[in-house]
Amino acid sequence: MAVIGISHVAVGVRDMERALVFYRDLIGLEVTLDTEEGGFGSSRQERRRAVYLRLPGSADPHDFFIVLDQQLTREPFGAPPRLFELGTHHFSFWCDDLEERFERIVAAGFKVLVPPSAADALAYGEPAGSGRVATTLVKDDDGNVVQLDMRI
Repeated sequence: MAVIGISHVAVGVRDMERALVFYRDLIGLEVTLDTEEGGFGSSRQERRRAVYLRLPGSADPHDFFIVLDQQLTREPFGAPPRLFELGTHHFSFWCDDLEERFERIVAAGFKVLVPPSAADALAYGEPAGSGRVATTLVKDDDGNVVQLDMRI
């Protein structure tokens, strides 16, 4: 048996509505489930609002998804790691309209870490000189670093 892909990434958020502006409206993911869940952690009384998002029109059950997690029974705590710190310090989405999406993210007031720039696609598993990838790094409202990539 082999690993066949990434299942999902869970992202803790303080304000679900603001997180949805970022991940649904600006990144372009589609909400497939918005629910209240419980029974996690050391206390079976804890509740969370969980919003599941996928690529628009995704029909493949093995496609990745994102879970936005807002705690309902306790205050949020902690902070996301800084870029290149130990732990999961960022994740990335492929897109086909990087400049336009970047401009919308900036207009909505989200923080830019690295403006769009291009580099050889070698780090993306392609032979050196065979292609280029444009990339940008931004932060969501909770400080999670999100990268957007586009083949050019």
